[in-house]
Amino acid sequence: MKHTTLFIADLHLSADRPDMTAAFLRFMGEDAKDADALYVLGDLFEFSIGDDEVSALNGEVAAAFLACSQQGTPVYFIHGNRDFMVGRRFARAAGMSLLPEHKVIDLYGEPTLVMHGDTLCIDDAGYQRYRRVTRWGWLQWLFLRLPLKFRMGIADGIRSKSAAAKEGKVMQVMDVNQSEVERQMQRYKVRTLIHGHTHRPAIHSLSVNNEPARRIVLGDWYTQGSVLVVSAQGVELQNRALPEV
Repeated sequence: MKHTTLFIADLHLSADRPDMTAAFLRFMGEDAKDADALYVLGDLFEFSIGDDEVSALNGEVAAAFLACSQQGTPVYFIHGNRDFMVGRRFARAAGMSLLPEHKVIDLYGEPTLVMHGDTLCIDDAGYQRYRRVTRWGWLQWLFLRLPLKFRMGIADGIRSKSAAAKEGKVMQVMDVNQSEVERQMQRYKVRTLIHGHTHRPAIHSLSVNNEPARRIVLGDWYTQGSVLVVSAQGVELQNRALPEV
């Protein structure tokens, strides 16, 4: 029976982690098909280099989303910092709708802002510069015209540099900026915000315009699946075990 809406983020699916892929496919087959809607808030893949990348993983993921959509559960996708090259071709194959980076949805009568969450981490100046550059339309156009093998090499280099950069940063810098959280919630006139990116699942209480508000953070799927289940009765962050593969 459909009376729940599901949110996931930061799965970082890759061919190197078949256990995470298996957990995702099981979730799609058991949970998502019975939901009112499924929202994927970015970093579905460890990295995306364009819709022309043909792989068994991409095919399995697209097929799972398409089956869910065809069974009556709409699927919505917001780009993350790892999969911002996912485009309209993949979205059509997956039967899912691409949303802007910030979107207000009606969640059982509660206006709710959903996003990946990296735009809230404004204290990480280096990352924000990288983010601005990689969103330039002309640069993405050029990137997509490079040979696939060359793009894969660039992606591997970016991942290595990203991992090295994180080691030299304090956790506070990589987390959200509280003032930016409040500013965005005021801008969009909401009292509920749902996002991923930081890999710190929690439900935070705060005050916006002197009214009670909440910020819900989704978890990653590295050691266990993380799902936010929302109904008219409330919200719950749930875990899903990774299967043995």
